[in-house]
Amino acid sequence: MSSEEAVTEASAAKSVSDLTEGSEVVLADTEDPGGAQFYRTHQAQVARAVPHVPIADHVRLILSEPKNEVIVNFPVRMDDGRFKLFTGYRIQHNNILGPYKGGIRYHHDVTLEEVKALASVMSYKCALLEVPFGGAKGGIRLSPAQHSKRELESITRRFVHDLGNNIGPEYDIPAPDVGTNSQIMVWMMDTYMNTHNQIDKNAQKRIVTGKSLASGGSRGREKATGQGVVYCIQEWADERGVRLDGCNYILQGFGNVGSHAAQIMSRLGAVLVGVQDHTGSIYNPQGIYPRKLIDHVNKEGGIRGYAGAEEINNDDFWSIESDICIPAALELQITEEVAKKLTAKLVVEAANGPTTLKGEEVLKKRGIEVIPDVMANAGGVVVSYFEWIQNKRSESWQLEEVDSRLLFMMKRSYHEMRAFAREHGVDNRTAAFAVALNRLNAVYTERGVFP
Repeated sequence: MSSEEAVTEASAAKSVSDLTEGSEVVLADTEDPGGAQFYRTHQAQVARAVPHVPIADHVRLILSEPKNEVIVNFPVRMDDGRFKLFTGYRIQHNNILGPYKGGIRYHHDVTLEEVKALASVMSYKCALLEVPFGGAKGGIRLSPAQHSKRELESITRRFVHDLGNNIGPEYDIPAPDVGTNSQIMVWMMDTYMNTHNQIDKNAQKRIVTGKSLASGGSRGREKATGQGVVYCIQEWADERGVRLDGCNYILQGFGNVGSHAAQIMSRLGAVLVGVQDHTGSIYNPQGIYPRKLIDHVNKEGGIRGYAGAEEINNDDFWSIESDICIPAALELQITEEVAKKLTAKLVVEAANGPTTLKGEEVLKKRGIEVIPDVMANAGGVVVSYFEWIQNKRSESWQLEEVDSRLLFMMKRSYHEMRAFAREHGVDNRTAAFAVALNRLNAVYTERGVFP
C-alpha cells in the first residue's frame, strides 16, 4: 500500500461522515468509555471501504445504524434473598441476508455502544463468509465469577423470558460469547422452549447455537473459532511461503478461542512463547505447552502461577520476539504504544475489534500484516450455521464433515479478501469490508426498500 493510499486521520474522518453523516470519529487512543471508542473505531474501519465499492446512498444510510435496539431491565433474586436489577441488551443490526445471529456476552464492561459495534461486525462477517444470517449481539453487564451457578441460571432464564419474541429460531439466534458457554446456551434454549409453542417444542432447539452435544449442539462448535483462526494462518503461510513448523507466536487471551487455537497450532509445530490473560503474562522462549496450561487455568482460573513459564510484566508481553501475534481477548488492546512494540510479522485478530485506529496505522507503517476480525474469527458463526442447519434437519454431522465444510468456507472467503486487496491496493481489513458491502449492496439493489 503506497503512502498516497494510506488513510490519514483527516481522510478517515471524512470517510466516516460519508457513511453516517454527523457521527463523530475519534482516531486517537482516547480515555472515553471503551464501548463508545470501539463503536467509532468500527464505523471508521467500515467507512474506509466505502470509496472502493459502488454502494448506494440508501444502503449506506441503512447500515449506519441497527434496525432494532432491545434493552430490558429485570430483577433476579440472589442466593442471599436480596433482589438485584440487571440490564440486558439485544441489538439487531441487519437481517437482509437472513435471521439475526450473534453472541450473548456476560461481562462487567458491557455497554450499549459495544454491543452495537459487535452486532454490526456480525452483519459484515456473515456477508463476507456468505453465511445466510444477519448481524446481532447481546449482553448483560455482570461479572460471571461473582455469581453462583444458580444465580447465573436465574439471570439467564429471566433474560430470555424478558426478551420474549425478540428472539426466535427463524428470527434471531443467540450464541456464546465472552463470559458465556454451552451451559448458558442450554438454559436459554430450555427457557425459550418452555415459554413458546409447545406443539413444536423440539423444533425450537435451533433458537440458540453453541449448545452442548447432549442438548443438540454440533461437533466442532467449541473449537470452531480457534480452528478458523488457524485456517487463516495456514492460508497466509502458504501464500507467503512461511513454514509454521517452528515459528513462534504470542497469544493474548486464553479462553475458549485462544486455548483451542493454541492446541491446533501446536499440532502444526508452532511454538507458543508468550501468553497474557486477566491474571497476568507468562513467557518461555522454549515453548509453553497448551494442554498443560489449559489444565492449570481450569484449576486456578487463570495463567498466573503456571510452573512451565516465567511471569513477566504485562507491558513486556508485547515485546516478546515472535513471528505471529494472536489477540484473542477483548477489543482495543493493540494501541499505538503496543503496535510499536510488536516484533511479529502478522497479527491475527481472533478477538473482535482488538486493534485501535492509531494502532493499525502503526502496524501499516511497520509492514505488519493484519488478518482482520471479520475474517479471522468467523469460524464460530460458520459452525453455528452448521449447528442451526443440523437442528433444522434433525441431523448430526461427524467432525470431519464439519471441519471440511468450515475449511472450504474460510479458505474461499480468505482468498476473496486477498484478491480484492491486491486488485485495489488496500489492506486486508478494507478489502474484507468491501467484499461484504458489495454483497449487502447487491441484495438491497435487487430487493429494493419496502414500501
